[in-house]
Amino acid sequence: MVTLVAGSPERLAAGTTIGGLEVGGLRPEQATALLEQRSAALQREPVAFVAGGRSFTFTASMLGVRPDWESAVRTASAGNGGFAPLRGLRRIQTKLFGVDVTPRVTSYPSVVRYTLAMMTKAVDRPAVDAAVRRRGLRFTVTPPRAGVGLDRARTEALLVASLADLERPDRVQMPLVRFEPRVVGADLVEAARAARTAISAPVTLAVGPTRFRVERWRMAEMLTLPARGTTETEIGGPAARQWLHALALKVNRPSQDATFKVVPGGIELVPARLGRRLDVEAARRALQSAAFSPTVRSASVTTSVSQPERSTAEAKTMGITGIVGSYTTAYGGTPGRIHNVGLVAELIDGALVAPGAQFSFNETTGERNEAKGFEDAPVIINGELQNGIGGGVCQVSTTVFNAAFEAGLSIERRTNHALYIDHYPLGRDATVNYPDLDLVFRNDTDRWLLLRTFVGAGSLTVNLYGTPQDRRVETETAPLTVDGRVPWRRLDDATLFRGEKVVEQLGVPPRSTAVTRRVYAADGTLMYDTTWRSYYVGEPTVVRLGTKKRPVIVPRPEAKTETSPVDATVTAPTAEPAPAPPSARQP
Repeated sequence: MVTLVAGSPERLAAGTTIGGLEVGGLRPEQATALLEQRSAALQREPVAFVAGGRSFTFTASMLGVRPDWESAVRTASAGNGGFAPLRGLRRIQTKLFGVDVTPRVTSYPSVVRYTLAMMTKAVDRPAVDAAVRRRGLRFTVTPPRAGVGLDRARTEALLVASLADLERPDRVQMPLVRFEPRVVGADLVEAARAARTAISAPVTLAVGPTRFRVERWRMAEMLTLPARGTTETEIGGPAARQWLHALALKVNRPSQDATFKVVPGGIELVPARLGRRLDVEAARRALQSAAFSPTVRSASVTTSVSQPERSTAEAKTMGITGIVGSYTTAYGGTPGRIHNVGLVAELIDGALVAPGAQFSFNETTGERNEAKGFEDAPVIINGELQNGIGGGVCQVSTTVFNAAFEAGLSIERRTNHALYIDHYPLGRDATVNYPDLDLVFRNDTDRWLLLRTFVGAGSLTVNLYGTPQDRRVETETAPLTVDGRVPWRRLDDATLFRGEKVVEQLGVPPRSTAVTRRVYAADGTLMYDTTWRSYYVGEPTVVRLGTKKRPVIVPRPEAKTETSPVDATVTAPTAEPAPAPPSARQP
């Protein structure tokens, strides 16, 4: 009898449902086709999801929700096989009690996450903590409020399952959870009391002999009230930081190094000064302690002392007591050159050279460029006078060289200009070019040297201060001699006829000179016997020669009437005045 009701293994048992749809008696392929057809028809059917008074409508196609009907049918068909008696018993059981298979469902994960985030943002209402609020000089405690929001895990499952169901409802209620506040009114009783105490009377903060009074309204602005789960009232926030910063500006005093001041006839020491600094955090804590006290409404704040880098005692040991060497040069030229002289003089002003150390012009000034404010001015480039950034710097380097020269110091590096410049002392010019050409002298004394520059309307003075050495400097200067012929340079000029020429510039020959310096110590000992030779290149005479062809003149027949002879006058091309020779120009 059981065998007779076992049924065919090719059909699903009666009482089998998949996804809520009766498929008993159908072949598996028939059941799969029926399920997929029914599901496809519902892909674009909207379902409303309701939560927290908001309604959201979605379709299965929007979220990519698709049940795996083929797999579900295979699961339902698993009981169709086996021996007939056993299969019959299972099919009788299915017919009497029923079997429902829920299909596995897939969806677009990113779309589902985005949908949940959008619903959460619209539905969730966070809990509100109890808070202390200020209105003028009054403080009140506001009550807390519970919040509500989507149960995300259950909502996601319900969202996908509802859109996969073949018997889907028109509206689905989403599950909600309750959010409890972290802070309740009882937690803020002490915070409110502290706030009311803080503004009960003005507060005085003492920094040394100075008193700073904080009025009640100002104190109210500086209070940081409980927020984001905190339960304490403090002094802080933008208003407090601003007040404390202003206090620090009034109290702080930077330390000053011992320095030196030039006075008529010499130099004198300016003592160092200790600095004073306010500990801002300590001041905040002191202010808060006084503010939250109902009886003691004042507090004192100590300051720390900042030491100078160079003390008065250290400056005295440097031995800077008088002039060691000095030199003055006159200068002029274009506005750019005058500007550059003042700028580079400022860069080296105040340079200190330790005993035995070197002074490097390039290291002290750094690169001279537009970023530092240097301007275009005449400058010697490759033996020719051109415009370039930093023209006029060599006026300062030459003056520094001569100050060190007259001081009898050891000159380590010096280079003469490519062209002879007659407004510098003969053979004692010094050019520089960053980073290759440098002026370097050594402090060969046992005390420090201080370099100072003084820029006047048309003169530059460089003084070297230290311990006067009483050295004697003797100088011998060889005459400026000519070492060759004046170079010549031809320029073709298409505006002049062939055979015509115009002198564009008068040149000068290459020349040279030498300077010997002997330095004697105070006891007469010869310290240095040095000769500096200077070689100056010649600057060419520039001549413009014509290249234009002369026109052909056809002679006319002679007239037969007698005429008086007339003297013919030939006018030669007039050359423009030649510019001044290079020796009269500013470098």
